[in-house]
Amino acid sequence: MTLQQLFGIELPIIQAPMAGSQGSVLALAVSNAGGLGSLPCATLSLEVMRDELAAITAQTDRPINVNFFCHAMPTPNAEREMAWRAMLAPYYHKLEIEIESVQPSSGLVPFNAEFVELLAQFQPAVVSFHFGLPSAELLQRVRAWGAKILSSATTVAEAQWLAAQGVDAVIAQGLEAGGHRGMFLSEEIDTQVGTFALLPQIVRAVRIPVIAAGGIADAQGVAAAISLGAAGVQVGTTYLLCPEATTSTVHRAALRSKTARHTALTNIFTGRPARAIANQIVMELGPMSDVAPIFPMASAAMAPLRAKAESQGSGDFSPLWAGQNASGCQEISAANLTRALVADL
Repeated sequence: MTLQQLFGIELPIIQAPMAGSQGSVLALAVSNAGGLGSLPCATLSLEVMRDELAAITAQTDRPINVNFFCHAMPTPNAEREMAWRAMLAPYYHKLEIEIESVQPSSGLVPFNAEFVELLAQFQPAVVSFHFGLPSAELLQRVRAWGAKILSSATTVAEAQWLAAQGVDAVIAQGLEAGGHRGMFLSEEIDTQVGTFALLPQIVRAVRIPVIAAGGIADAQGVAAAISLGAAGVQVGTTYLLCPEATTSTVHRAALRSKTARHTALTNIFTGRPARAIANQIVMELGPMSDVAPIFPMASAAMAPLRAKAESQGSGDFSPLWAGQNASGCQEISAANLTRALVADL
């Protein structure tokens, strides 16, 4: 089955959900252009999510993907939080911020019954997950209105596990992809492989459509993924300079510069491995830290540093999420970019 048949779309392109860099405007632009636009809901309150879904419903009858995280809620660890704040203390001093004002926070809430109840009012065509899947009971409630289910796999084993749970398609997330790794069966970074090594292995291992993601930035990359058996492609970083994206000023500046060529997997922003442009804090602390609290607790102490630095025009403490290939980023409309991605098919 093609991606177009599965989702009722015209083009085999999914716009990757990018929390913090987009909202309904980008999702609408992609869906109305014939692709599958995505709304990242992991960082949204129920009120904001309702507003965004209402805006989408009012402006299109085309399919939309809504995306959630499925992480386990962390157990607070006061000793680790203190060690993390101590590591960041010199930066607080430099930016003249009172570190004592930082309060530990679990931050992001995983997919739960409240989200399902709200989604049921809008019945989106596609619901996708990162870090595995929610409970079977929650999935059954989502499937009740006919929604298709997606989730990311970073290894063959994860793809097979997802297929066994009955997902409708799996996203093969290669090591090149920007943002958080969707890994959930293992925390070992050395299990992660590149997109064009991972994709054909997953295609052979499962009997459901496979969507390629990671480092694909243009029409040639899309065509290459399709030739290796992908039913479609999920693209994120390439959309970050589109006017419909809410990408911050410092993030846009970094994407336009040569610094975008150097990305790293880092856990210092949230506590979980994610690919970002290597900025000052990544370079000085090192991309992976044993001190960083468990996801998503690390972000509480980083937030004041980011806010203060960005107010001064600096992205030195910002999570500048980006994949290894930002070469396709263009300041053109998301609709034109979506159509350009399929030019070689």
